[in-house]
Amino acid sequence: MVLTFDVDAESCVLAEDAKYADHPGVMSHQAYGPQVGVPRILALLAEFNIKATFFVPGRTADTWPHVVEAIAAEGHEIAHHSYAHRRLVDMSADEERRDFDDAMAALGRLGIVPVGHRSPLSSPSVRTANMLAQHGFRYQSTLMDDDRPYLLDTTDGVLAELPPHWILDDFPQYAFLPDPVIGNAVESPRKALEVWSLEMAAMRDLGCLFVLCNHPFLSGRPSRVQALRELIGTTLDYGDVPILTAAEVAERVHADPESRHKRLHTTGTPADQRIGSEHSTSNIS
Repeated sequence: MVLTFDVDAESCVLAEDAKYADHPGVMSHQAYGPQVGVPRILALLAEFNIKATFFVPGRTADTWPHVVEAIAAEGHEIAHHSYAHRRLVDMSADEERRDFDDAMAALGRLGIVPVGHRSPLSSPSVRTANMLAQHGFRYQSTLMDDDRPYLLDTTDGVLAELPPHWILDDFPQYAFLPDPVIGNAVESPRKALEVWSLEMAAMRDLGCLFVLCNHPFLSGRPSRVQALRELIGTTLDYGDVPILTAAEVAERVHADPESRHKRLHTTGTPADQRIGSEHSTSNIS
């Protein structure tokens, strides 16, 4: 199990339109994440003495530096999540490079050198993985073509891919905002807990990697934190499912000689051109 938290704060709505900077209702909705959600989640993780990975946009680091510093002070991993939380696939090469560099600079001002990356909205460009490899990143957690980690071969190096999926994301469960429309779901945390618990049980049987993606402005709400507490407790009760940071899992993938290799799959790279042994059942998590 890898617990990940995307600390989007205001970045995801400002990516829709800068006009929302002058909308107090929207800004307060997003500020709940760093102001209330993050401290509550940090307390939960401390309760279980486990570490998580926080994907932080550069804009969040610039706007809420003390919150990011508090996350780091607790020993959690902080990873790269773009600067402005815009869809990378919609950017030009220059725009994507500038956004990447701005995020690196924002995290760097807080003494953070990330080794992992998650593309906003799971929308990387065909350039993204190469750029990460060029900068020495060890992993990304973006592509959804598997439920076991693997090594992604790029022209500039190798990344571990730690696949997420919408089934393990809180956005389909909890996201609601009328303007801008970021979702229309306010499900019971019991439903979310059932979905995630069933997936955990099945993934455990099959030797998969469970990558939960939560957002503090959504999952930091009281009943939702309680559901997360129950999920963590159930996982620990299994006794054979380690809870690791994304960086820790990535290093296991890199070190495992049985790790599978793939290339980025697009219409220009047919599946039969993927590299590596697809039959390996190595369970590195």
